[in-house]
Amino acid sequence: MLTTLSIRDVVLIERLDLTFARGLCALTGETGAGKSILLDALGLALGARADAGLVRAGAERAVVTAGFDLAADHPVFALLAEQDLPADEMIVRRIVTPDGRSRAFINDEPVSVGLLRQVGEALVEIQGQFDTRGLMDPASHRGLLDAFGAHEPALAAADTAWRNWRGAVDAWERTRSEADAARRDEELLRAALEELDSLAPRVGEETELADLRSTLVNRERIVEALNAAGAALGEDNRVAAAIGAAQRALERVAEMTGGLLDEPLSALERASIELAEATAGIEAASSRIETDGGRAEDVEERLFALRGVARKHGVEPDALPALHAALRERLEALEGGDIALDRLRAAADAARTRYRDAAAALSVARVKAGKRLDKAVTAELSPLKLDKAAFRTRIEELPETGWGPTGADRVAFEVATNPGAPHGPLARIASGGELARFMLALKVVLSRSGSADTLVFDEVDAGIGGAVAAAVGERLARLAETVQVLVVTHSPQVAARAGRHWHVAKRVGATTVTDVEELDPLARREEIARMLSGARITDAARAAADSLLAAENA
Repeated sequence: MLTTLSIRDVVLIERLDLTFARGLCALTGETGAGKSILLDALGLALGARADAGLVRAGAERAVVTAGFDLAADHPVFALLAEQDLPADEMIVRRIVTPDGRSRAFINDEPVSVGLLRQVGEALVEIQGQFDTRGLMDPASHRGLLDAFGAHEPALAAADTAWRNWRGAVDAWERTRSEADAARRDEELLRAALEELDSLAPRVGEETELADLRSTLVNRERIVEALNAAGAALGEDNRVAAAIGAAQRALERVAEMTGGLLDEPLSALERASIELAEATAGIEAASSRIETDGGRAEDVEERLFALRGVARKHGVEPDALPALHAALRERLEALEGGDIALDRLRAAADAARTRYRDAAAALSVARVKAGKRLDKAVTAELSPLKLDKAAFRTRIEELPETGWGPTGADRVAFEVATNPGAPHGPLARIASGGELARFMLALKVVLSRSGSADTLVFDEVDAGIGGAVAAAVGERLARLAETVQVLVVTHSPQVAARAGRHWHVAKRVGATTVTDVEELDPLARREEIARMLSGARITDAARAAADSLLAAENA
């Protein structure tokens, strides 16, 4: 709910700080005193269009700050979290300069005006004669009807069926597109596959061939080095003979040394083995070099072929085996594609049928809820002097292009203000005063169905009095049992219902300033007496105010 409203330099308001409470709060005052300025200021803080005319003459800027007390699970906190904004409190602020530029803040963090407006719509709903949001927006009617009818299970079923259907359609269309593309490229696909079949690439083959090519290119130098090494080790067998002689000399006295020569003997044995292995390795390398000597041309041709095909397909040579397998799979899919496509199409058709069933069940629930809503709203109309009016919930099936996760219906609230007159949208059929009362009747019935925590009614009692005004006050009070209600009113019957009462007045001095004062019981009595009698407050008017306050608050 709205807890505080701070206004600085907005039109006739120089400095104003208001504190609000739950229940019904009334704002009264003479026409032109500045009540609309308060609503303009609140709207500004909630993201309404900024206007240079809102800045008080001579001021550097206009500033409006609104604070709210919200439940921890209020949807607006999830919205703040999505934007990485602090959510430990809820304070919105708007600053407007004389050139019409504005800045927006949420919890002291700068934000776009669009985000501020989105947050504002979740916090406060303003019902005025020319408002185009909330109940006046037909786009909101389907959600309000679903909330009224408690359609959450049916909505969840429709949403699941919708997502399954669209997923099945996407799978079919994607596969069909791939098959069409494959058919267009079938000749190229077969040629590429035949080339890879012939090449038969292996992972790591390029590295092996590159190493072998390097060896063959340097064959003469390598052979020369191998021959020199072999000659050095094998010349007259002197190295092996020297190691053997050393071993035999030490072995003759080893037993006399108590293990002192064990390590040297072990080293000599290893040296003998390593020498034999080195000699064998040199001989094997020489033999391999001799054997591969004539392969240089073949190796280079194979290496260049691998690299050339890889370049053609835009991959690394080691990726050719995977590409080979993928092309084969595409060709196999193409050859058996019709069967797969038929299967996917059948799955999509079955999913569509399940969605239609879920949407139809939701439509049936909406029709039933619509009839209950029509009856409930109609019951509210007669006390509001709208007994000749008729309200209906119109539910139409949308074309398939309009189907969605919330079903296949268009929902609109319509009214006819006179018997026999056609029904039509609220905004086009009802006059200003009628429209405000229709909004009140709807809000009373839909008070638990998706409303913001704070509702503002701007002169909902315009053009009425007596019993009708009393009925309006009674319904506002009933609505205020579930949500916070602020009402700008000229009706004493409505004002008498309020839990808190503010008086708006102009103070004329060197400049004209609008003041707002919260009324104590005695001042409230005087204000209601003024509303009853006019400029001259009589004892009879005071007595009538006492009677009205006593009756309305009994």
